[in-house]
Amino acid sequence: MTDIRAEVCLPSMDLRGDIGFFTKILGMRMEMIYPADDPCVAVFSGHGLAVRLDAEQKGEPGQINIRCAAPDTFADDARDLTSPGGTKIGITELNPPLLMPQTAHSFVVRRLADQAPWVIGRAGMHYRDLIPDRLGGSIIASHIRIPDGGPVPDMVHYHTVGFQLIFCYRGWVDLVYEDQGEPFRLHAGNCVIQPPEIRHRVLFASDNIEVIEIGVPAEHVTTIDHDMELPNGPANPSRDFSGQRFVHHKADQATWAPFRVPGYQSRDTTIAAHTNDVAGVHVIRAGAGAPDWTKHTTDILFTFVMDGTMTLEGEGRDPYPLEPGDAFVIPPDMKTRYADPSPDLELLEVSLPAAFKTVIGA
Repeated sequence: MTDIRAEVCLPSMDLRGDIGFFTKILGMRMEMIYPADDPCVAVFSGHGLAVRLDAEQKGEPGQINIRCAAPDTFADDARDLTSPGGTKIGITELNPPLLMPQTAHSFVVRRLADQAPWVIGRAGMHYRDLIPDRLGGSIIASHIRIPDGGPVPDMVHYHTVGFQLIFCYRGWVDLVYEDQGEPFRLHAGNCVIQPPEIRHRVLFASDNIEVIEIGVPAEHVTTIDHDMELPNGPANPSRDFSGQRFVHHKADQATWAPFRVPGYQSRDTTIAAHTNDVAGVHVIRAGAGAPDWTKHTTDILFTFVMDGTMTLEGEGRDPYPLEPGDAFVIPPDMKTRYADPSPDLELLEVSLPAAFKTVIGA
């Protein structure tokens, strides 16, 4: 098989100076230089990169980012350098820490009838943003659909996140997860959490599959794992991933109990118990008693209307009649009431963190 190598080609305004910089400062190896009597091209390799510097190449100087486990020791604590020939060098963390933005609290109501645009994202999936301002980057809530069922062109990958929920809203989807055994089918009404950096893959979807995906923070990195094959084994379903354990909640095995909001019942997905209260996820329906005014103390409280209708009343706000596909966020300490629930009302509520107080009759 023919050997193939790729190089990044950059201009150099001082090739002789760059030779010492790339070998001594950056620790790269010189592979080639020519012509011998008056060099104008030199090729260097190192850190998974091949660079061809050309003194006769026109254009603006390029930039190289070097990611390393100990960036402070790589180039004597320098993070931004410029070679004699003009190439800019950025020294960064190999695995930067996950930064959780401070929540910018706001009262948000997102209606399906408002025709928010669907955007084609990863693996051909259609995404609809349920929290347009994303609360200052602290959370993303996406309504995702795949119009045509069949195999999904996905790869084994993972997300660097603080919390991630996949709730199957309509249809079904086949999934496989690291250390969780064979692929399984996620049916409507069921959900999973994807603990930080658990490898997984979407395999097959029904026609018109729809899911609700919650991610914290809003912007997080997705990394392709080209080496892992799923399913892997042996299974280890109780494995801890950065303090969280995988959950596959099944609606037909859940029990209903009185909810924190008067007049409603809920089924607990056990996600709070499996994430050390990082997040709580409940499915809610109308129960006995009359709805009352409440307020909460958690940081983020997101709700999606899956079925039925209700009226969301907020202190100092006009009432919002809600129907399937609508979503809302209630900031802490805001008085609200879930009024006029229809008998078939069903809500999905996500709270971050899971442990908080609810004041009734506020």
